[in-house]
Amino acid sequence: MAAFASGTPDAAWVEIHSENFFVPGGPRLAQLEDVRSHYAISCHGVGLSLGSAQGVDVDHLSTLRDLVDRIEPGLVSEHLSFSVVDDIYVNDLLPLPYTEEALQAVVRNVDQTQEAIGREILIENPSSYLAFVDSVLTEWDFLAELSQRSGCGLLLDVNNIYVSAENNGFDVSTYLEGVPGDAVGEIHLAGHSIDGSGEERLLIDTHGDVVAGPVWTLYQQALEKLGPRPTLIEWDTDIPELEVLLAEAHTAQRHLDAVSMPEDSSRVA
Repeated sequence: MAAFASGTPDAAWVEIHSENFFVPGGPRLAQLEDVRSHYAISCHGVGLSLGSAQGVDVDHLSTLRDLVDRIEPGLVSEHLSFSVVDDIYVNDLLPLPYTEEALQAVVRNVDQTQEAIGREILIENPSSYLAFVDSVLTEWDFLAELSQRSGCGLLLDVNNIYVSAENNGFDVSTYLEGVPGDAVGEIHLAGHSIDGSGEERLLIDTHGDVVAGPVWTLYQQALEKLGPRPTLIEWDTDIPELEVLLAEAHTAQRHLDAVSMPEDSSRVA
């Protein structure tokens, strides 16, 4: 919230990590409610563990519902991942095998979440560094089936698509074609790092740098297919001066403006 200490930056909306505001009151929530008076809010969760075979933690879900009821965010989202095993929270977004069994578990958990909070949620595609030999579906087919069966929307992280494609050798255009465009309610952009070279080369989703050139290209390709979508610049590590963040947002806005109809109101946060 430090970015708002000296004014209100030029942004249409802001996104929070939901769990950072899982408190019943106090200064943190007061700050959020002050920001909410100036901007629309998107709640982006990192700990619901929708991929858990053991199901969603009911206490976590209840607290999320309380936050959503209090803040009334424009969007609510979570990750396609799991982070809880035998009631142990591992503080990471772990990948899923793309199998029918895993799909049924995620659909069940998404249904429970949407019923609890009384609204649609968006599910974000992960960044991946390996592929499960047991997977029988592609990631884009898994997401499409999830959306169709549960009625959830999708949060398309363009940087994650690029990182995963480079690490696992699939075609980004094929991915975009496989995503149900009508289900996409938000787009994320972020920076990544490159570790190693040649066969040892690995892209890592760090959220700690400017958006890379190929990711901007893929973003433009996504907008041409989907049309304008609310877009967020994520930057969670090595956070720069606010002017750098706003410059990234303005670049995204120029891409949006290039495909927007005059009456469209999509904006960048």
